[in-house]
Amino acid sequence: MKKLIAFILAAVMLLALAACGTAPGGDASDNAPADGDAADAAAGGTLGVMLGTNVMSLDTDLATDGDSFEVIADCIDGLMQMDADGAAVPAIAESYDLSDDGCTYTFHLRDAKWSNGDPVTAGDFVFAWQRICKNAGEYAYMMDEIANIKGAAAIIGDGADPSTLAVTAQDDKTLVVELEVPVSFFPSLMYFPTFYPINEAFYTGLEDGTYGTSPETFLSNGAFLLDSYTPGTANLSLTKNPDYWDADRIQLEGINYQVVGSSDNALTAFKNNTLDVVMINGNQVSAAESDAALSSNLKVTGAGYMWYLSFSQTEKNAQGGMLANADLRLAISNAIDRESLVDNYVMDGSLATYTAVPPQFAASASTGEDFSADQDKYSDCVGYDPARAAEYLESAKAALGTDSFTFTMIYGNNEGDEVAKIAQAIKAQVEENLPGVTINLQPMTKAERLDKMQNDNYDIALTRWGPDYADPMTYLGMWITNNSNNYGFWSNAEYDQIIADCTTGAYVTDYDARWAAMYDAESLVMHDAVIAPLYTKANANLIADGVDGIDFHPVALNRVYKDATVG
Repeated sequence: MKKLIAFILAAVMLLALAACGTAPGGDASDNAPADGDAADAAAGGTLGVMLGTNVMSLDTDLATDGDSFEVIADCIDGLMQMDADGAAVPAIAESYDLSDDGCTYTFHLRDAKWSNGDPVTAGDFVFAWQRICKNAGEYAYMMDEIANIKGAAAIIGDGADPSTLAVTAQDDKTLVVELEVPVSFFPSLMYFPTFYPINEAFYTGLEDGTYGTSPETFLSNGAFLLDSYTPGTANLSLTKNPDYWDADRIQLEGINYQVVGSSDNALTAFKNNTLDVVMINGNQVSAAESDAALSSNLKVTGAGYMWYLSFSQTEKNAQGGMLANADLRLAISNAIDRESLVDNYVMDGSLATYTAVPPQFAASASTGEDFSADQDKYSDCVGYDPARAAEYLESAKAALGTDSFTFTMIYGNNEGDEVAKIAQAIKAQVEENLPGVTINLQPMTKAERLDKMQNDNYDIALTRWGPDYADPMTYLGMWITNNSNNYGFWSNAEYDQIIADCTTGAYVTDYDARWAAMYDAESLVMHDAVIAPLYTKANANLIADGVDGIDFHPVALNRVYKDATVG
């Protein structure tokens, strides 16, 4: 099954890239299952959809996970949106012009309304983007390090006046954005929630800290309205927005989301007609494949994100910073049997991964080749090799002057029931292959895990990252010194310079040289075991009979419902 799914996902990615050049790849959904006993679509055109984790925030400045981004994108349009193949196409921006030097975008906005009746204006984007930079949250780096908007770095890093951001409302319908350097994938960034607008008058009229915490404190300009929502609860509901600028396109009357924490419960909900779209893994995938009624409802799609181990390298953690020793990290990485993890515990078509940039989401515009097609590229430093792991451990023991290590690994207990199994398997493999190393497990909610990582209060974390745009930099940008997502606090001047050359320097206008340089950067990450990559996730979806038109993507927004229908 795994080889078949890998072939399907690779074919989908290449077809998508062929259709849309260098835009993100995706799988244009064609959900027309044969007759079966799976859930019938909900009456009245309302879709019941599973979420894997609780939606903690609908504030684009605070949201950090794919489920939150999905719901935000249901309700808010940015300048651009994704088509079925993942290409950037007009949304609030009806069109745009690009200057000859590739550094100035002029977006021309269409007539669109917020759900309180106010027009969507260029000023709404200016306000939202200035706010992102001023608050310098987890995703603010996309404004300066990725989008390279003039003035962003000074605001985020040095506290400069937000008004110095080079984003200008020329008038209500004209937004001008100036970049430090050309960014070839800039239009595709515009469908990511970090770049969405906020109605300034509405926002400033709210009590501090309440935006996006309820239907009353949230405005839509997109396909759906927020009908019911409380942060952290297991259910939320959306209804069609009758004033959406493209309302004729939207066929669903609404979406009812429900958080389901286990694959077993997801399968039960699907069979009982409680939910129309669920994700399953492990033994439930095998059960669905062998069930004549369910097999026609099974659709495997690329989720895009990669699970990996993050190591805190500071003296605050890990026995006074023992994990700052690269040999110790390499020992742990080489003690893990990734094929066993995906074959025996995840079991949904996910792919064992041996690169810092996962496969099947970013392809070269010059050659069409997947950046991470060669999973043996770093076989000299990562792979399941207990003998090599033992050698690394002996080197670490000699350097650190100790024969035993005890670390705590944190993981989310509400991120899918396979996560606990993966954590337990890693513990068993490491302790068996590395005598003297003990891994204690500490389950917690995803929110608690993120809080500990963000505040450098952990030793090892079982975590994940999904691609926000179809370029390797969506991963490589994380390990720049002092990046907000550099949870291991690794720092390497050579690496920083390579990334700078790829984003603002020598390689910005030389595509092939930039592509090659990103391999140099990845090599540093892998040979220093900044992370231990584990597997690239696939989603095994069960989709009810009669449900059609859901677009699945491995980049930015995994599911989009604008063309979804219920038969």
